[in-house]
Amino acid sequence: MMFLRVARHTNDLKKIEDFYVDILGFEQLGGFENHNNYDGIFIGKSGLDWHFEFTKSNVKAIHSFDEEDVIVLYPKTISDYNELINKLIHNNISTITAANPFWNENGKMIQDPDGYRIVISPLKAVINEIE
Repeated sequence: MMFLRVARHTNDLKKIEDFYVDILGFEQLGGFENHNNYDGIFIGKSGLDWHFEFTKSNVKAIHSFDEEDVIVLYPKTISDYNELINKLIHNNISTITAANPFWNENGKMIQDPDGYRIVISPLKAVINEIE
């Protein structure tokens, strides 16, 4: 068993938090200030074995990635998928064309405030929620 943390440096924690929490629907699980000159937030869903950590410091974040570096999110239900896509539209978040045609056929690609690519895919979604 392992836990996973995806850690990334950013220049604007507030924009990142707003995007991942308010738009994508994750939760802020915690955070810290001035830990060895770093501020940070943990974003994910409580009860899962993984989360994102975003940090900011006096050192400017320089992002180096290409079109194939992608985070893929699979909403659990079609209604979750549709709700998320509608939230993107409502917040004027544009979709972009993926370099890999698979993602154009099987999801919607967007970019977070730092320019990282995210695919929202319905491939693993079930049609009806079972309660």
